[in-house]
Amino acid sequence: MRADVHRFAMIDPSDVSGLRQAMDAGAIDPATIVAVIGKTHGNGLVNDYTRGYLAQSLSLLIGGRIGQSAEAVRARVPLIFSGGVEGVLSPHYTVFAVVADEAPTDGNMALAVGVAFTDAMRPSDIGRQAQIEVVAAAVERARIGSGIAAGDVHFVQVKGPAFTLAAILEDRDGRRAATDNSGKLMAFGRAASALGVAKALGEVPAERAVESVVLEDFSAYSAVASISAGVEVQYNEVVVIGMSDRWTGPLAIAHTAMTDALDVGSVHAMLQRLGFPPAPQIADPARIRAAFVKCEAQRDGFVRGRPHTMLNDGDINEQRHIRGAVGAIIASILNDTALFVSGGAEHQGPDGGGLVAVIVERTRTQV
Repeated sequence: MRADVHRFAMIDPSDVSGLRQAMDAGAIDPATIVAVIGKTHGNGLVNDYTRGYLAQSLSLLIGGRIGQSAEAVRARVPLIFSGGVEGVLSPHYTVFAVVADEAPTDGNMALAVGVAFTDAMRPSDIGRQAQIEVVAAAVERARIGSGIAAGDVHFVQVKGPAFTLAAILEDRDGRRAATDNSGKLMAFGRAASALGVAKALGEVPAERAVESVVLEDFSAYSAVASISAGVEVQYNEVVVIGMSDRWTGPLAIAHTAMTDALDVGSVHAMLQRLGFPPAPQIADPARIRAAFVKCEAQRDGFVRGRPHTMLNDGDINEQRHIRGAVGAIIASILNDTALFVSGGAEHQGPDGGGLVAVIVERTRTQV
């Protein structure tokens, strides 16, 4: 099997012209698409409907090309979108396709992709042990099904459900939701899903991947998890990306866990592992097929000993602050603005830090 990765810009959340043109040109067979991950123009919060708009637009396009309904496409292809392209960040989506490769595997590692879904969840499931367990099981299914060893997983994207206040209040016939605050419930969901990833990959022992740790003990985290939530889904969508000797192709992925928002050293070290020469800014960004970043404002209110205002700003949500700041930092290093930069990194990397994962074309000497 071979994984292909294609990025497309968009001028609005309905703009799927890039993928349409690639299909028309024969560059992408729509039947081979297994996942799409992207950044939309919205705010990334509960009322961000740009995510669902793009998912609808893409599912209609893909379904129309392969003779399936949009609902059938969404049932098997994770369409995972995060709102918020503050500052220099560019709206875009990344299409993952898996194709049969007639060339035999040669023992070298190549990019591999696996996907899975969970059953639908209720508001009272979010942030609870139930979500930890179902996400862990889905990650394991996707990993095993794609032939990626746990130690070779470099990025796990999960999109879980978010709920409006009305939906939360309707779900009171049994156990109450972890919170009646719809925005806060998104954080509970991201945290529980991250612990599910950490449990599945052995980053956190099972006895610590428990409900009582959610949003309490931030020393328990996954270094490869990227979790989002949105009202456009009622289940958890999972995409596992890593390296496997059962796959072929010229693409590779690596990751690092930034210790804080200014930890550019770890990013440069990761890029050198991918074959980029040491430099403040990479000179050949065309090698980059996709880049993913998780970040959040440090909870103690400081960055390297100096206070920040992100957590107390009543005008701008802290996620929008940190996306703009860290997005600019990583974009300046990668010489690329089409980056998936997502806030809300609860249990996703060290407190105040977060994940950076980059998919690249390897050089000839690396293939």
